[in-house]
Amino acid sequence: MSENKEHVKCLIIGSGPAGYTAAIYAARADLKPVLYQGLQPGGQLTETTEVDNFPGYPEGINGPQMMIDLQKQAERFDTDVRTGWVTRVDFTGPVHEVEIDNGKHIITADSVIIATGASAKWLGLESELRLRDAGGGVSACAVCDGFFYRGQDVAIVGAGDTAAEEASYLAKLCNKVYMLVRRDEMRASKAMQTRVMNMENIEILFNHETVEVLGEHGVEGAKVKNTATGEERELKITGFFVAIGHKPNTDVFKPWLDLDGQGYIKNVPGTAKTNVEGVFVAGDAADHVYRQAVTAAGTGCMAALDAERYLANKGIH
Repeated sequence: MSENKEHVKCLIIGSGPAGYTAAIYAARADLKPVLYQGLQPGGQLTETTEVDNFPGYPEGINGPQMMIDLQKQAERFDTDVRTGWVTRVDFTGPVHEVEIDNGKHIITADSVIIATGASAKWLGLESELRLRDAGGGVSACAVCDGFFYRGQDVAIVGAGDTAAEEASYLAKLCNKVYMLVRRDEMRASKAMQTRVMNMENIEILFNHETVEVLGEHGVEGAKVKNTATGEERELKITGFFVAIGHKPNTDVFKPWLDLDGQGYIKNVPGTAKTNVEGVFVAGDAADHVYRQAVTAAGTGCMAALDAERYLANKGIH
């Protein structure tokens, strides 16, 4: 085997809660997993300041620290954690080939666990991204972060079912929720539209787009524009939520795996199995419904157990 090529029993692609949980279980099963962290080591939780809803942290924990803890736990059981990202895969045969960093390294693996997650879509405003990166009140997950804005005024951008659902969730916690809808109508189902329209503390601003998120170190407001009239106004808010969708990080797998219309990997219901034998999926690369750290970790466990059973049935120990 050439110098840049190696064979492993279990390769894990991705390093969020799903990837690290899969690694913990796979390592304890003596599968000697190799885990590649990808372009965003730690996944989406590295963009979250406080995590209050993961079991076992009574005082809460910040996202980056939680990912460090998970990595240490995986490494404690001898998971080989590496930097690098997958640029090509070949799932033709029973042994799967994965190219790292445009061919700098080639891994052949008896089993592969995909935990590449999904990336939130953002508006792309400088102020939005700056405050997001500073942990200053910009979030793409109301269920994760809404609790911190109890009794406050917030805004949410989006017009689909997810945006409507998150607006409803925020309305139960917050004093006032501004819902910014770019067009003159919502894309959400009629049932979801009825729900948000019937909540007294949700104000839907149709034909509105965000010009700037205001504040130096934290959100202090948002400048919005009515695209029908050209009028601008400032909303006094302390939280700014973006719910315009997620993009699963699955492009590299398209030629091989069955994906749904949005690009999420399809799994065999009740398992972590994909349509390719020996390839498993965990976390947000397959989940467009829950998208929580705890559900990602749960499916990481499933993927490792499925991989262990698959290898045992193949006589690979």
